[in-house]
Amino acid sequence: MKKITFKSEYFNAQDTLDCGQIFRYKPINGGFFVFSGDKACFLKTVGEWTYIECEDEEYFKNFFDLNQDYAKINGFAKESKHKIVSLSAKRAKGVRILNQLKEETLFSFIISQNNRIPRIKDIIERTCKALGKKLKFGEEEYYSFPSATDLAQKDEQFFKDLGYGYRAKYMVSVAKSVASGQISLDGIGLLSTASLKKSLTSLTGVGPKVADCIALFAYHRVDSFPVDTWIEKLYREDFCGTLTDRNKITEWFSNEFGEYSGYVQQYVFYYKRSLEKYEN
Repeated sequence: MKKITFKSEYFNAQDTLDCGQIFRYKPINGGFFVFSGDKACFLKTVGEWTYIECEDEEYFKNFFDLNQDYAKINGFAKESKHKIVSLSAKRAKGVRILNQLKEETLFSFIISQNNRIPRIKDIIERTCKALGKKLKFGEEEYYSFPSATDLAQKDEQFFKDLGYGYRAKYMVSVAKSVASGQISLDGIGLLSTASLKKSLTSLTGVGPKVADCIALFAYHRVDSFPVDTWIEKLYREDFCGTLTDRNKITEWFSNEFGEYSGYVQQYVFYYKRSLEKYEN
């Protein structure tokens, strides 16, 4: 077992995991078990340090984006003319954008549509138990995330039985498209961000917001700015925005923050949600 030690100023375990970008993790012993594909690690922040215990050091260094200079990114956001952005950057400076697996991110965010995070986690866990491989990390048992090929073998009723609801038909269609090679998730990664998102939205059940999330969290296209209910509310309240089309709101944010868009999105998303929770 290897142990990675990293300064917590720009890497807080809970803040990073609670930003809606990942669903396969669970709290334990003051930290978290984090799962990705067939791999797992234990993540914990204590005071000035964040610790990662894992068997595949290089994988998790990349997964947690440890080679990126977040001091520079955070500095850009703190100097923003928008008060909400500078406040968010100070509060959420420990948030990092993960480098997640393409298939897992695609299917996870199809599940996430119009869904609450606890239910998303439950559906994903049931899917992994049904189709994934049983593995162990230390004494912890977990299941790998199933491949598109495995998912494509199942019919719509299988997914409905797991609680997917109307999303079941999306899973069947997308799994078959990926497994058959009709769309190459690696291949579209060579495209521009706009073309990448266009390719993703060609898949049944993948709308602009889900495509933005996949582009940001699986392809690290940090010029993406996913807009959901929280962000739309923030846009009106804190940016005095008047646009009503979410695609245009996304475009406005991306133009405003450029190559830092994805980081700003995570900062303000974290900050706004934490503020709402505190006030309520």
